[in-house]
Amino acid sequence: MNPLYGAPGVAQERGLFSLAELKPDALLRLVERSVELFRDREAHDFPLRDRVAGVLFTRTSTRTRTAFQTGIVRLGGTPVAYGPHDLQLNTGESVTDTARVLGSMLDLLVARTSGPLDELRKLSSAGGLPLINAMATEEHPTQGVCDLATLALAHGDLSGLRVMYIGEGNNTAVALAHGMAMVPGARVTFVTPPGYGLPGGVLAAARGIAGAAGAELAETHDVADAPTEVDVVYTTRWQTTGTDKGDPDWRETFRPFHVDAALMRRWPDASFLHDLPAHRGDEVAGEVLDGPRSLAWTQATMKLSSAMAVLEATAGPAAGDTRR
Repeated sequence: MNPLYGAPGVAQERGLFSLAELKPDALLRLVERSVELFRDREAHDFPLRDRVAGVLFTRTSTRTRTAFQTGIVRLGGTPVAYGPHDLQLNTGESVTDTARVLGSMLDLLVARTSGPLDELRKLSSAGGLPLINAMATEEHPTQGVCDLATLALAHGDLSGLRVMYIGEGNNTAVALAHGMAMVPGARVTFVTPPGYGLPGGVLAAARGIAGAAGAELAETHDVADAPTEVDVVYTTRWQTTGTDKGDPDWRETFRPFHVDAALMRRWPDASFLHDLPAHRGDEVAGEVLDGPRSLAWTQATMKLSSAMAVLEATAGPAAGDTRR
């Protein structure tokens, strides 16, 4: 049985909600498949043929929304797109009632909403519909698949990779923690501003996963404590999509976590990741983002192939299809 699909006809949540819920071999298959599809977008047998996939985005998105809608088409499916004001959820219809209707008409749903992850779980279970979390407040799991696939493409074997994430402990950082925790021998350090670290419990949960793989995860709130040996420097924009910071002076707190050429010189062989969009001059200098060590634009392109890999895995077999 497909590990992301579950049993058809059973009223339970199905799909990809958090990387922490995947087994390491399932995550590795998604990463490997993403790289395969990055190298050859036609390396599939149209697994979404005759499928209709909803794409519900109530928050802004450039890369993720385009990747999933394009991926659905490339895999032979038909996307039905919903914007933030399109569904009767805006007039008071319950999530459960909306889910029952969507589940009676769609074969799959990709969703980014302004609500918590539990809302996505309810959409899936109430609608009997496989669902892909295209970013919730708590985690951005498809970004994590994309990130690991980008690193696999650039660095080869992920085992033992040393990653330093610098910036807010946001939903991208959460996915990175859960994903890298499954990589044998990985060393990941989160360098986060005071008061803006990984959400409570995330690091402990990721470490619980990491033990089996021999991976290590740490967090510090001082750039001076950054590790001396790093293969990858990763940052994200300081203002996470759909969030506001209560402290009016938050930029001063974040300023020491700016990634510029001087910081990158501490690790002359390290590559650079950014999930985009970027604000040059805030979290990263333009010379780093657009420099020769930046993988950010490869990472952006990998969004499509990783979306295709997740769609392929989540869709499950078509009725009467015994090939998958």
